[in-house]
Amino acid sequence: MPAFTFEKLSAPTPRAPANAPVEKPRSALADLVNRLVEPRLRRAARDQSESGSSNNQPKT
Repeated sequence: MPAFTFEKLSAPTPRAPANAPVEKPRSALADLVNRLVEPRLRRAARDQSESGSSNNQPKT
């Protein structure tokens, strides 16, 4: 018969909600892609709004 016995302990239950994970800083490549894409999206939105209000008139 063993001299020691070990009691299995369960993990403590969390009392407070877990904190949101901290966002990792974006890489230089992601920053470059964002700098290229954002102006294109703005241009596309501007062109879309101009074409909707021009009633198919040619641009001069």
